[in-house]
Amino acid sequence: MVEKKTIQETFKEQLSWIQDQTIQEKVINVWHTAATQGEWSSLDDVPFTLLIPNSGKLTDHTKRVTNLAKKISEQRDEDLNIDYLIAGALLHDVGKLLEYDHSGAEIVKSDFGTRFRHPVSGSKLAWLEGLPDEIVHIIYAHSHEGDKLPRTPESVIVNHSDFIDFHIKKALL
Repeated sequence: MVEKKTIQETFKEQLSWIQDQTIQEKVINVWHTAATQGEWSSLDDVPFTLLIPNSGKLTDHTKRVTNLAKKISEQRDEDLNIDYLIAGALLHDVGKLLEYDHSGAEIVKSDFGTRFRHPVSGSKLAWLEGLPDEIVHIIYAHSHEGDKLPRTPESVIVNHSDFIDFHIKKALL
């Protein structure tokens, strides 16, 4: 079982950028719930993506996306909600812990994942944890599911940060 302390250590730097302690705690709780429900014993076992062989760890991808989102926000003059941005970036792919399943040494799409993609399950977990709707929206809208929605500036940043990281990884094949 993945402990909350492990989650806190894994994302220590990025969590420190969230000023609201309640949001920080809820981000950790969502990761913990997803790891528990997905029956993961280690976050290091969860791959970034099943679309690219040997894609690396989801946690590394999550840190890269969050770091990139923060850097983008630092270049903007608009009044962005940094707590929402960072929380949304940290949680954008948390639903993959339910979308993926470990079948022996192989990671495959879970039965649940064939019906509900990670933006849906991740946003639902965040909503059930009581995170603000703006963060739930970032998680839901970070991928193709959000293409038909009006995105907030924070969700635009996370969406593009995510795809930048994905396409760089894909280009390096």
